[in-house]
Amino acid sequence: MTKRLRQRDTLLCNKVSYLMKTNLFAVPRPALFNQYQLHTKNIEVAKGTLLPMSVIGHGKPVLLLHAYGMDAREFLPFILPLLGHYTFYLPHLRGFGAAKDIELSEFDFLRQYADDLHVVIEQICLARNIDALPVAAISMGAQVMWAYFSRYGSARVSRYLNIDQSPAIHNQPDWQGGLFGARQREVFAVFHEVVNMTLPYIQLESFTHLPFALKRRVTDVERQFSLLSVSRRRSKAIVQILTHQNDHRLVFYDHRIWQHKMRCLQAYLNLEYDFRAVIEKVTTPVVNLIGGRSQLYNAKWQQQVTQMLPNATEIVLPHSGHAVPLDEPIRFYQVLRKFFGNEL
Repeated sequence: MTKRLRQRDTLLCNKVSYLMKTNLFAVPRPALFNQYQLHTKNIEVAKGTLLPMSVIGHGKPVLLLHAYGMDAREFLPFILPLLGHYTFYLPHLRGFGAAKDIELSEFDFLRQYADDLHVVIEQICLARNIDALPVAAISMGAQVMWAYFSRYGSARVSRYLNIDQSPAIHNQPDWQGGLFGARQREVFAVFHEVVNMTLPYIQLESFTHLPFALKRRVTDVERQFSLLSVSRRRSKAIVQILTHQNDHRLVFYDHRIWQHKMRCLQAYLNLEYDFRAVIEKVTTPVVNLIGGRSQLYNAKWQQQVTQMLPNATEIVLPHSGHAVPLDEPIRFYQVLRKFFGNEL
């Protein structure tokens, strides 16, 4: 057995040595390692406000926008195989991820995010000497893109991947494709309750200072929202494991972004957030990626958005819920690869 292990190790070393001498590893080694190193660039989006943006890879510039409660670096597992072809720009929206300590200065957070994004895109285009770049955005990040299109147009976006997001949040007589669809009134009532319960404590420095019953209610509602976002049984099991807080853990749980999430939720509930009017003006090519079992945005209404866009195609993942990367990680990677490679 020991002899066989030695032979295997020798063979492996010889293979590595051969690869290092061939063109496969002809790139200078510092450059090879550098393209896999995650950098943080700070973009001044307002006077005195520096928005962090994770940057990784070497190649054509592309931009990804994260979801509500998500850290932009959670895209990394899906983009690592593509780092030799693209430079990925992953901005952290205020209050989330590396920007968790940057507060909103406006109640209309989508408007502020869109303004921040405008500065980010302009900086990238200037630095890379390009007119436009491809953008992929998921959930809230995609809602930010609808707000961006309404304020700044689509000239700076060469192609757009919209991932399971409707341009209108609230149901209306002519639109029943809002958040949670037919269950919107029921779920929004729960959100209103939680927001109202937390308002008296919104200025507290730490989540640990909240009454225990309120902490339990907040975390329970967050878990239920996450469960509604997924479809597959394995995804639900992952959510249950990641979000479970027994009484002892909950006492000391330091929920760093709970206040920001409540502020965003309050805006979602009280502002119209209907960007349907801008759809016909988005002339850039759009790929609409739809979770066929999404409980957040009904697939049939999302397909109507595809028809409303001047230059759009769609991909429906029949077994996926709203959280496409969790329900369909391999298909999500394949769509990203083909989208950035202009194969869609």
